Amino acid sequence: MAPRIAIAHDYLTQRGGAERVVLSLAKAFPEAEIHTLFYEPEQTYPEFQEMRIRTSELNRIGAFQRDPRIALPLLAGASSRMRIDADVVIASSSGWAHAFPTTGRKIVYCHSPARWLYLPDDYLGEAGPLDPKRLALKALTPFLTRWDQRAARTADMYLANSSVVRERIKRVYGIDAPTLFPPFSPAVAVGEQEPIPALAEWSGAEGTDGGHYLVVSRLQPYKHVDAVIEAFAGMPEKRLLAIGRGPEKQRLLDMAPRNVRLVEGLSDAQMRWAYANATALIAASYEDFGLTPLEAGAHGTPTLALRAGGYLDTIEEGATGSFFATHSADAIRDAVTTEAAEWSWSANVIKRHVASFSEERFVEAIREAASGRPIMRGEQ
Repeated sequence: MAPRIAIAHDYLTQRGGAERVVLSLAKAFPEAEIHTLFYEPEQTYPEFQEMRIRTSELNRIGAFQRDPRIALPLLAGASSRMRIDADVVIASSSGWAHAFPTTGRKIVYCHSPARWLYLPDDYLGEAGPLDPKRLALKALTPFLTRWDQRAARTADMYLANSSVVRERIKRVYGIDAPTLFPPFSPAVAVGEQEPIPALAEWSGAEGTDGGHYLVVSRLQPYKHVDAVIEAFAGMPEKRLLAIGRGPEKQRLLDMAPRNVRLVEGLSDAQMRWAYANATALIAASYEDFGLTPLEAGAHGTPTLALRAGGYLDTIEEGATGSFFATHSADAIRDAVTTEAAEWSWSANVIKRHVASFSEERFVEAIREAASGRPIMRGEQ
């Protein structure tokens, strides 16, 4: 008899790389039920509406659905009550799903150990010492750290989504986790393209003067979208399209010059258009895994990225993109100027590199893990 398999995820309330991974897990195990603390259909990918999803009791509170961070003091308890009856649970986790109790084996696919515990400055951004979020987190940290360490020990196997996360898991939990790179989504690579209303002409995509530069990111402080916007304020002849949502949105809109546009809630067809018609993607944040360069690369579009984190796994310097040393506006501006003047990219070379991160490879590897066969380090 085939084992009963379930999928767990922290919460389905946004459109990001971790949620794309859950969609890939659902393709690997189409009969699996998805267990998550919160589910807000309007804020995440529409494909989830066709799946069986079980949520926590906190999901009844609309404010928590919209922004799970405000439920932080309640999430450890809610996670500890998310008991899953299955032979194998694949937990896609950035801090909560790895704690869901299970009746069978638990395989944790870790995007990162909890940032709010082990990288609090990244999580809080520019919150001052007396900011209520910082004060609340400081008070909760001793309890949550003990709880999180116990939760990590309930796993039968950890998988890291990047080299950076593998090192972090070793440091934080003392667990030696094989690396399994997540896939880029075929949904952003294959299919018809739909121009974003009122932006096709502005972007230059339909003219002869080149296309827009692109940022695809959650609008969080540590993503450094503000630095990219500041860089383009000094390059009025170039255009920047920023796609994403988050608490920084209004501040970024207030500082955006005339050559910058911010949009959110795009369809996959519009995302394909944005990637395919971009001169280059700009990725200025420290990421655990550099997914957006793969999404851009599926269209033959290169990436200018911060030389750090997961981008070192996904970008081949000189072939699929180039790096800048810091996330300052000056460094980003210099990278754009150099790219325009010196680099010549081959779309075919970029696409061949991206193919090594296919969803088929990921699905095969995660099925092997669920069956009990070992994953080789650096599987790709």
